[in-house]
Amino acid sequence: MVVDSYGLPAEFEITGGEVNDCSMSPDLIAKLPDAKAIVADKGYDSECIREQVTKEGVRAVIPRQRNLLKGNAGMDRCLYRDRHLVGNAFAWIKQYRAVATRYDKLKRSFESMVAVACGYLWLFMWIKC
Repeated sequence: MVVDSYGLPAEFEITGGEVNDCSMSPDLIAKLPDAKAIVADKGYDSECIREQVTKEGVRAVIPRQRNLLKGNAGMDRCLYRDRHLVGNAFAWIKQYRAVATRYDKLKRSFESMVAVACGYLWLFMWIKC
């Protein structure tokens, strides 16, 4: 899932339980609208993702893993603190029972339910503002 700077879902992709999240990130990065920075956690630290992000002309705020020789000197730590917005979006979406328990057997049905939950988030924020 990709969220904007307000924590609202911008893009999402449903995968199987055996698929690593990093394998879907290049597709999600390609679908993104104009962005100035991409914030992710250590799980998305790979040279493939970093190269794609810089090719798009976006700054990558991804900490390096501990076992790498390169350090995190150039990372913007203030911007990295906003990574919790993705977790907050998942928490909001999982308040809907159909999403939290995944009653749907088909991917398209579950994807539709997640889209409806994301739409409710957008609607709630639009009414709140």
